[in-house]
Amino acid sequence: MVVLDRRLLVLAIASAWVTWGTREVRAEERPPNIVLIFTDDQGYSDVGCFGARGFRTPNLDRMAAEGTKFTSFYVAQAVCTASRAALMSGCYANRVSMSGALNHTSRNGIHPDELLLPEICKARGYATACFGKWHLGTLVEFGPLRHGFDEFLGIPYSNDNSKYHPVIRDMPPLPLYDGRRVVELDPDQSQFTRRFTERAVAFIEKNRDRPFFLYVPHVMPHVPIFASDAFRGRSELGLYGDVIEEIDWSVGQILEAIRRCGLDEKTLVIFTSDNGPFLSYGEHAGSARPWREGKLTTFEGGHRMPCIMRWPGHVPAGRVCDEMVASIDLLPTVARLIGGPMPTRKIDGLDFSDLLLGKPDAKSPRHVFYYYAGRELQAVRWGR
Repeated sequence: MVVLDRRLLVLAIASAWVTWGTREVRAEERPPNIVLIFTDDQGYSDVGCFGARGFRTPNLDRMAAEGTKFTSFYVAQAVCTASRAALMSGCYANRVSMSGALNHTSRNGIHPDELLLPEICKARGYATACFGKWHLGTLVEFGPLRHGFDEFLGIPYSNDNSKYHPVIRDMPPLPLYDGRRVVELDPDQSQFTRRFTERAVAFIEKNRDRPFFLYVPHVMPHVPIFASDAFRGRSELGLYGDVIEEIDWSVGQILEAIRRCGLDEKTLVIFTSDNGPFLSYGEHAGSARPWREGKLTTFEGGHRMPCIMRWPGHVPAGRVCDEMVASIDLLPTVARLIGGPMPTRKIDGLDFSDLLLGKPDAKSPRHVFYYYAGRELQAVRWGR
């Protein structure tokens, strides 16, 4: 049975890690921690160092100065669930039968057979956590705790699947989960960024002595947008700018926790967004400038994202990389960096670790990117 085969493979590798890998974990060359911060509907130019106007992102700008800014980073589809399925599986979303955006009525989700990024980390003895929006299936069998995460605090689908839905007025309450348990209904969305950040910081501090994979898929700035009292009214761009400044604060808190725990040179931090801005929402949406269009389109503004990667002593500081890289490439790259198992099924992602680490003459292995909308191929980028 395929599910059993995959699970046995992961368990066997994890067992081997426990028995023969203890010395390596404790050594200076222990595999790096991985922190993946994934925002929702944040546009290409919604970061200071990517050309933001009307708000400031000093922590993200510092992260770029201390790491590498990728200017040609692509997500597999310009919509929530499909983009996340690709990120977690290393495959174009249609290869893993995921598309669009799941909601509270959806009975499908990411298949149990798929070996996802957290499971690869788990097989190497990592502590794992997800704080934010999962959006890969509402049913228990599709949830984050079934796919390698030890901890989960967040929502199962988008925050507009709630009393704030712009069209449907009888939506059920939005559930907030802690693990497998619903702990609140229709939680205060202005507190999401703060709450996920606090849990992320606590997770880092708790696991400072072992490798960890921390995934923070922020709910914001997906509409309806909310900022906490501490950030409301701070930016020059109104509420959207306030929301982005709070996300930047979150990044700063996570980076400070890493520094405080003495983990700077042991932690790869990745920041990007799931797709471009939802331009239909006007001043409550961001900008993909200079690219055309945004979310739900196969133009550059839908697929091309701001991306920053930081790992002091390993990833070159202050570098701007124009090489083409995609979110599906993160899985094989992380697997290579941590010595983790690769899926036995065919994937679309390519290992770009040599480029990431700044090795001499390294180029991206990605020469082609396919722009999908659902199952339809609508465009291809070949080379530069």
